[in-house]
Amino acid sequence: MKTIATQVRNQLLKNIYELSLIKTPAELAYQAALAKHMSHLPVISSPDWAIVEALNTEGVCITSLEELSIPSTPQMLQAAKNLMPTIPRVISGDENEFVIHATSQQILEYPEIFLWGLEQRLLNIAENYLGLPVAYHGTYFRRDIANKVERKSRLWHMDSEDRKLFKVIVYLNDIDDDGGPFQYIPKYLTSKVVHSLGYKSGYIRDKTIQKTLYPSNYKSCTGPSGTVVIAGTASVFHKGKIPVASDRFAIFYDYTSRYPKFPFYCKSSLPIEDLRLLSTMFSEHQKQCVFWRQESFSGVKIFSPP
Repeated sequence: MKTIATQVRNQLLKNIYELSLIKTPAELAYQAALAKHMSHLPVISSPDWAIVEALNTEGVCITSLEELSIPSTPQMLQAAKNLMPTIPRVISGDENEFVIHATSQQILEYPEIFLWGLEQRLLNIAENYLGLPVAYHGTYFRRDIANKVERKSRLWHMDSEDRKLFKVIVYLNDIDDDGGPFQYIPKYLTSKVVHSLGYKSGYIRDKTIQKTLYPSNYKSCTGPSGTVVIAGTASVFHKGKIPVASDRFAIFYDYTSRYPKFPFYCKSSLPIEDLRLLSTMFSEHQKQCVFWRQESFSGVKIFSPP
């Protein structure tokens, strides 16, 4: 019941935010914020700038944990290795179930997984892509089940929480085309599909996409364990291809700016009480990324520039 009520509330808020009386000033404030923050963007290396450029042009960049060379990667991988066997294949027995997430308690037991997403290099890349200070929404450790269920994130969609989103996906097992790879439609083709279908939001099936695009244009992000997919998921149609050979284990890390287009859609992967427990391990900058809003949204908050 709470979920339905939240969905209704969010839809009402979205309708309000889309009113020109609110939308136009919000967009002007957003552009002003981008211009103001441009001179404050962190300096990044050439390889990291190549990631940003790939997101701006293609919409997705494929790299690896080895290439990223994040200092805490060994600790994160060991934690992930310990956690993987504890994720059951079935919890509810629901025939529509297709993914099992690690619980908040399990993430608290292995904080290295959550903390990896707060590494400075990742935050710097994200900030240069988003153009604004980063809001870190946390991590989702997930086991995608090899079954035939085709719903929600297994359907084509674009994320809508913000004008730009930054998502990092770490594969924990080898993923070929039958292993449930992240799939996307390149940015320039996505814009054509959006225009052709009049797409606003929501999930779309293959047969609808194929009215305007051949499946040969889909791109699958395959690779061995340790492959990292970085995606601007507000800019490209994407989905998780259904795994048929084996379950897929992966960690998802989510980021937006601290001034999201639809803040009521933004939620942390962990309850505020758990975030406070972890905060003793945060730097001041990391705290700003996690606690980017001092209180949860209980109503409409109009965008205001930094």
